[in-house]
Amino acid sequence: MKSKVQVAAIQMVSTEHVAENLKQAQLLIRQAAESGAQYIVLPEYFCIMGLSDQDKLAVSETLHDGPIQSFLSQLSRELGVFIGGGTLPIQTNNPHKIFNAHLVFNNKGENICHYNKVHLFSFERGTESFNESKTILAGHDTRTFEGPAGKTGLSICYDLRFPELYRAMGPVNLIVVPSAFTYTTGKAHWEILLRARAIENQCYVLAPAQGGVHTNGRKTWGHSMFIDPWGKVINQLDEGPGVVGGEVDLSCIETVRQALPALKHRIM
Repeated sequence: MKSKVQVAAIQMVSTEHVAENLKQAQLLIRQAAESGAQYIVLPEYFCIMGLSDQDKLAVSETLHDGPIQSFLSQLSRELGVFIGGGTLPIQTNNPHKIFNAHLVFNNKGENICHYNKVHLFSFERGTESFNESKTILAGHDTRTFEGPAGKTGLSICYDLRFPELYRAMGPVNLIVVPSAFTYTTGKAHWEILLRARAIENQCYVLAPAQGGVHTNGRKTWGHSMFIDPWGKVINQLDEGPGVVGGEVDLSCIETVRQALPALKHRIM
C-alpha cells in the first residue's frame, strides 16, 4: 500500500434513464482516472433517480449479475482502478423491495465487497415527503475492505447521522458516503456531519453526491466533498456533474492520531 493515494468522488444529476446515467458516469470516471485517481466512488442512486419510488424495482439486479454491475466491472478492469458503485438496486426475497446496495469493484473488475444501506431515510415537512422503507429493505451489517487507501469503511447517505455505525468499523483510513441528500437537509446538516465523522474517527472522508434538480422534480444538495482527518474540507463541488479529487496521506492520519490520541482514550 502506498503512503499517498489519489481518490475521487463523482457528482451527478441522475435521471430516470439508466443508459443516460451510465454514459454520464463513464465520462466522469474516465476523467477521474486520467487525473490519477486509484479509487473512484459514484453517488447514491447514480444509475437511476426514478419518476416514482417504484422505478428502481424495474431495473433491480440479482447480486453479481446484471448490466449495471457488468458496466462497473468492465470499466474498473479497463481503467485499472477501484470503483465504488454509488448505490444500485439489488433484488431481495421480497418482490416489492430491494436493497440499496454499494458494491466495490477492484482494479481487476472483481466485486470484492458490498454493503446494504442500514438506516432508511424518512422526512416529512410541507410538500417534502420521503420514506425509503416503502421500497427498500434495511441491511444489518457494517462493511469495510482493504483498498488502495488501506482499510476503508462503507456507508450510504442517511447512515451519516449515526456515528455508532462508524465506530463499529474500528479504525479506518477512509470513510466513503455516497449520497443523495435533499436540498433542505443537506443545506442544514451535510457539511457539519461529514466533518464530524472525519474528526471523531481521525480519518479521511470522501462523499460523492447527487447535486441539482432532477427530472422527477427532486432537488439534491450536492456539495460533494473530500475531508482530511483534522476536519478540513480539502475539495468540494457545489452543484452539477463533476469530479472532486484528493490525496489520502497515511502520514497525515498517523500525525493526527499521535498528536491527539482520542481513539485510544475511548472507554466504550
